[in-house]
Amino acid sequence: IVFGGRSGEHEVSVHSAESVLANLNPDRYEVVPVRITPTGIWRVSADGDELLDGVSAGDQVALWRSMAGAVALLRTMDVVFPVLHGAYGEDGTIQSLLEIAGIPYVGNGVIASAVGMDKEFTKKILAADGLPVASSVVLHSSAIPMAEVMGLGLPVFVKPARSGSSIGVSKVEDWDALPAAVAKAAEVDSKVLIEEAVLGREVDLGVLEYPDGRLAAGPPLEIRVADGHTFFDYDAKYEDTATIFDIPAKLPADLTARLQDYAVRVFESLGCAGLLRIDFFLRDGVHPVINEVNTFPGFTSASQYPQIWRAAGLSFEALLDVLISTARAKAAVRVDQTNAIGR
Repeated sequence: IVFGGRSGEHEVSVHSAESVLANLNPDRYEVVPVRITPTGIWRVSADGDELLDGVSAGDQVALWRSMAGAVALLRTMDVVFPVLHGAYGEDGTIQSLLEIAGIPYVGNGVIASAVGMDKEFTKKILAADGLPVASSVVLHSSAIPMAEVMGLGLPVFVKPARSGSSIGVSKVEDWDALPAAVAKAAEVDSKVLIEEAVLGREVDLGVLEYPDGRLAAGPPLEIRVADGHTFFDYDAKYEDTATIFDIPAKLPADLTARLQDYAVRVFESLGCAGLLRIDFFLRDGVHPVINEVNTFPGFTSASQYPQIWRAAGLSFEALLDVLISTARAKAAVRVDQTNAIGR
């Protein structure tokens, strides 16, 4: 289990790893936890709790200031589970390292991870495949093309283009507040997205790939935030216990089926593997618009993705079994293909 990392979502990753470690069946798996510190040092210990707490365990802890030692360890594993969110983990970087080293791993590959992390390119690919996305303007510098942006109407959302957990996101309801919102997002990422606000219900769906390649979309989950939050921000996601997840969302059967179809199409359009969470808005309550995708969504027991599958009858333990089995099945196929080329 590789977790932590250098992104602003380090602590979110630690909490996800806690849940994964707690739900892996010890009779089936021998687990080696590897924590990447915020400064990029890789640590491994026989005692996972020490790493989860971020406490050095003296000579029990191996440290690597370069990745060479870490890769040597990971090459001894049957499969790596990268429980990482955000930059340097969910964006294709660690996937590239694992691919180069020939190490089997859970979840999405290099291209799907990189594209899924970049909201600009996610939108472009999905729109090219005829899937509905919200209108937006992308900023590559501090200059704001106000005529183009004002065409989106108010309110708008201002986001870092390559970040998650709503870090750096603002809802702007007055154009005078736009420069400050852009500056806030630019502290997280040099590329900033200004997006139309889609008024309607917020619904998430999860897609899970089984070892035989079958794709399943789980039941829709509707998010309802408590008073005091104008949108599903960081505090509403991780701090406010009043945030409500309705699973399954109270939707007409035909709308649920359409959302599930869209979710699978998004998975296929982006070339995903293993898992994906797709966040939708229902414009006027009935018209699906794809907001964002998460190639490795939150994995605490309270996170949307595990809750979706629990509602579908798949326990957290069983969900992890499927993800790991799928990763191993895909690795076996790659070995067979490589051997065939060699022959």
